[in-house]
Amino acid sequence: MEHTVMGSQAGKAGPPRVLIVDDEAINIETLAWMLKEAGFEPLRAQSGPQGREIAARQQPDLVILDIMMPGESGFDTCASLTGDPATADIPIIFISGLDDVDNKVKGLRMGAVDYVTKPFAREEVIARVKIHIRLRRGMRALLDEQAAKLAQLRDAQQSILVTPQDLPEAKFAVRYVPVLEAGGDFYDVFPWTDTVMGYFVADISGHDLGASFVTSSLKALLRQNTGPLFTPVETLKNINSVLGSLLRDGKHLTAALACVNRRRGRLSLVSGGHPPPILVSPDGQASVLATDGDVLGVFPMVQFGYLERAVSPGDRLYLYTDGFIERFGPRAVGRDDGLAALVGHCRQAARLPLEAAVAAVAAAMAADGDRPQDDLVFMGIEV
Repeated sequence: MEHTVMGSQAGKAGPPRVLIVDDEAINIETLAWMLKEAGFEPLRAQSGPQGREIAARQQPDLVILDIMMPGESGFDTCASLTGDPATADIPIIFISGLDDVDNKVKGLRMGAVDYVTKPFAREEVIARVKIHIRLRRGMRALLDEQAAKLAQLRDAQQSILVTPQDLPEAKFAVRYVPVLEAGGDFYDVFPWTDTVMGYFVADISGHDLGASFVTSSLKALLRQNTGPLFTPVETLKNINSVLGSLLRDGKHLTAALACVNRRRGRLSLVSGGHPPPILVSPDGQASVLATDGDVLGVFPMVQFGYLERAVSPGDRLYLYTDGFIERFGPRAVGRDDGLAALVGHCRQAARLPLEAAVAAVAAAMAADGDRPQDDLVFMGIEV
């Protein structure tokens, strides 16, 4: 399983550092004196390129930037600073002439947060510097708090996901990659009865945090409606009844539920609008187990696709979510082409051990190196 951790750099100890970028030494020293007297640490640069280098290396709390400089103008420097991830969130205050309204407006549109006018008024300079450093630090604290909450949410969600080590008798391997801290895709593996193992994969529409909150309820809902008292179809219908009151704003989920009875060599499969599982024999023959069915959480009355078939020792069943076979943007891949590619990779990995096969197929499907655009679940099950 994989997950991505977000975070932000904590605030630095010591006095706030302000980088002054100006080709006029008198302006630099005047501002530096004002800042130092007020308890700030001034950093100095006499050109745009030098300022950019210092900003990336020293990470000041704020940049005071002259507009009119020979060679690289302040506008060019501003564009470079805001376009570089290493310096993009450092606030920039432009130095501007009193009647230089057009340049002030242009600077603000380019991403500067404020401007100070020449000749400099000490109280005004210090007041503007203080407020924007406080705003930046407040935003960083907020982002740190949000990142911590997201990490807690991620850890809570990860803790409810079963691993192959938790349930070795289930004979499965899985790759789980959420786009955000916590994902909208979900899977579960559990004993249905003493002789039947259940495997569940679901994809909640969207990959925002609203989708991820549903997954914590989905596990409890699933476990309450599985076991010898329920058929797989009844399980999905009961889940649908509850989700109808739980989901809002057009959200829904697709799901595939597989039950494997290894003693009898039987596979039961129920689908609610989910991409079709793939069954691969030890010699590499593959079948796409397409079943129709309604999505969950939208309609009070639903019909689900169902099939039951014989399976043999060594057969493998692959369950996955649609992010695994679809891609958008410049490298767009349609669902049909993605499914064909996935089937081919599953066949090629037929003779690999299950864990290695899941890893190899996942790597092959992500061969272009792009960051996933949707949450991903890919599960291999050894019959």
